[in-house]
Amino acid sequence: MGAFLPSSGSAKFPTFARLFRWFFTWRTLGRVLVGFAALVTLIGIFYGEENWRGQRAWNKYRRELESRGVQLDYQALWPKAVPDDQNFAATPLIQTWFEKPYGADFNKRWKDSFSRARRQVQSYRGAINKQQFMDLVAWERAFAAIRAGELISRSPRQKDSALNKLDLGSRAKAALGVLEELRTNDVIFAELGAASQRPFSRYPIKYNLEDPWGILLPHLAEIKGICVWLQLKACAELAAGQSENALEDVKLGLYMGDSVKGEPVLISYLVRIACFRIATQPIWEGLAEHRWSDAQLQELQTRLHQYDFVADLKRTLAAERAAAILTADLLFRGKYRLSELSDETGTGEVMGEAIFQIAPHGWYYKEQLNYCRLFDTLFGTGLDTTQKQVLPSQIESNFHELERMLSPRRSGFSAIFHHRAIAGLLLPSLANVLRKSAEAQTLANQGALACALEQYRLSHGQFPDQLEALTPQFISQLPNDAITGKPYKYRRADRGQFVLYSVGWNEKDDGGTVALQKDGSLDLKNGDWVWEYPAK
Repeated sequence: MGAFLPSSGSAKFPTFARLFRWFFTWRTLGRVLVGFAALVTLIGIFYGEENWRGQRAWNKYRRELESRGVQLDYQALWPKAVPDDQNFAATPLIQTWFEKPYGADFNKRWKDSFSRARRQVQSYRGAINKQQFMDLVAWERAFAAIRAGELISRSPRQKDSALNKLDLGSRAKAALGVLEELRTNDVIFAELGAASQRPFSRYPIKYNLEDPWGILLPHLAEIKGICVWLQLKACAELAAGQSENALEDVKLGLYMGDSVKGEPVLISYLVRIACFRIATQPIWEGLAEHRWSDAQLQELQTRLHQYDFVADLKRTLAAERAAAILTADLLFRGKYRLSELSDETGTGEVMGEAIFQIAPHGWYYKEQLNYCRLFDTLFGTGLDTTQKQVLPSQIESNFHELERMLSPRRSGFSAIFHHRAIAGLLLPSLANVLRKSAEAQTLANQGALACALEQYRLSHGQFPDQLEALTPQFISQLPNDAITGKPYKYRRADRGQFVLYSVGWNEKDDGGTVALQKDGSLDLKNGDWVWEYPAK
């Protein structure tokens, strides 16, 4: 058998020593070094070209944006500092919200039973579109049970029994007990009321250029909680015939929401809208029960007419764009990781993270470029700030175009190679904000019109046949539908009532009928957006 084994010097089976000597000959090493140098050169050329192309394309587009007056510097959009004596947010109470640990539980801050009762009363926000009054009977019963140390049942049967007592007599009787319970915090709200006379509001937020998406906003939950508290108090005051006190609480609630208007953060804008909706509930209830005087109606109408949620959204979106541009710079400098923008942790995302870390600087420029281009695709049309108008059809078309341009390049290394990783992670979540803006603007417009209609009724004993009868005596100019840009739909109804409505997000006139989802909640993507009162 040994005769069949190749010798140690066989060319077919070279020994390790021969292989080693062959590899480390000057000729072989020279070839390897030349190949390595060529590879390094090619990589250098690739990085250099990608950096040049990316920077050139981004700078060109950036100059175009800046020529249109677009602010791309995130820090320039931060609210300016104001003196404490002119700053609503400089009050002692508000300062405690920013003491560590951040985000103290709102429910533990208040000395009354409001927070515990709030968790039990499911209808605390009411619903204008569903013609539903604040359930003061349920609130009073919850307060009484807490005082007695009893547990409040959450059974549907007990909850329904409270909801059936929404007549003025039952609510007026319960209102006294509710107001008595809420007096515990009068000192706190006197402090907020006095501070609301100051001309500016700048919360002590620590804006962070190293992490724009991690800025702490502990005041937002506090503000919203206060607005719910004021909502309940104002509704109880109206039911108890205390409209002057109710007006002051409504104004404070509106002010609390507006106190975050200057913050360049999307969540602040959304919380402001939520606070506005909460504050309009007592306005609606006072109108439904004819509780507001002519002077009070004029004041409310003026206040509501000032809202321009569409223009405010433009400023908020500008801040989102600037933050995204900053994020690309942070990613390049290693101050931020792509995974911090997403909860997904799949294989594609992990590989994409690794590729992103070694990508040329030019790719980050292209991320900025594509984000801004896709941003313009989504928001370049569909918002008309001059008319306070939102165009649903155009917005839906824009969103479908965005989806087409992103898919299948939204996540993982595919998004990296197509330079749309940041756009794919951040832009799709912004689409619903446009509808929320339209809803809020519609509510403000309808509220102002409703105040003018009530003034007309006080003067003439009935509502007008047409909205045009309101000008110029009761309102200087009729606001147009935030959806269509045309006058709101209006008609007189039975029993001396009226129906005022927008055609809503589907842009279809459903005759003043709201749409409900299977669980009974409002479907604001369908049906009309209606302002009306229960028949008496």
